[in-house]
Amino acid sequence: MKKLLIGLLIGLIAGGAIVFFLFIGVPRAAQTPGAPIRPPDASIAAGSALIVLRQEFFNEALTAIFRDMNRPAFPIAIAANGGVDSDFQHAVFQDSAPCDGKIRILAEGSGVKTGVRFENNRISAPLAFSGSYNSPIGCFQFTGWAQTNLELRFDSSQQIVFGRINVETVNLDGVNPILSGFVTTIVQTTLNNRVNPIQILNGKQIAISLPIASAGGNLNAQVTDVRAEFKDDALNLYVIYAFSGMQTS
Repeated sequence: MKKLLIGLLIGLIAGGAIVFFLFIGVPRAAQTPGAPIRPPDASIAAGSALIVLRQEFFNEALTAIFRDMNRPAFPIAIAANGGVDSDFQHAVFQDSAPCDGKIRILAEGSGVKTGVRFENNRISAPLAFSGSYNSPIGCFQFTGWAQTNLELRFDSSQQIVFGRINVETVNLDGVNPILSGFVTTIVQTTLNNRVNPIQILNGKQIAISLPIASAGGNLNAQVTDVRAEFKDDALNLYVIYAFSGMQTS
């Protein structure tokens, strides 16, 4: 009877995964404000500034987060119910283990180090993770890593450069093939929808407002656009300003 119940539960999970992919499709990243950042024009606007970011900059920031803060954690975005096969190694039910229904980004795991890479004119980011889900019959735990890319977008109304994580593949450790599709959906949807959007640059922080006493006014410059290109192993952000003056006396 127990084997029959487990078989029915596994069947429900597998069937649910098939229905999900057929009628909903592969999970996509949550909508991020703004439009994709374009490459610079042939002639860079005169009123622009250049910000150069190297992949070491992002990786140093990640190192500080993992060293000095808690591991980033995100509540799972899809509920999953079902049983497990007795051959599971890394994905097991453990009633005594913490089970808060979150996916945590790890500094390193599953043979992968979380980080940022500039590859083929795009930002690539492998993410190691662990996760758990408190199902009706116990705690389901899993580990693995995801291959993602980071798309840059600029929202002119907020003057903010956002990053949007897009999950390309999910690689699970020791998960039964019957369940791997459903667990992959959980991981992919959670990362796509809980992580995004990522604020990278706030244009208001680099706006210009300078009092010019000799001219009796203020010189202002607002960010109107941002362009990006990869050059010499670096990400170049061209911040384009609109200058204006305001008399104060």
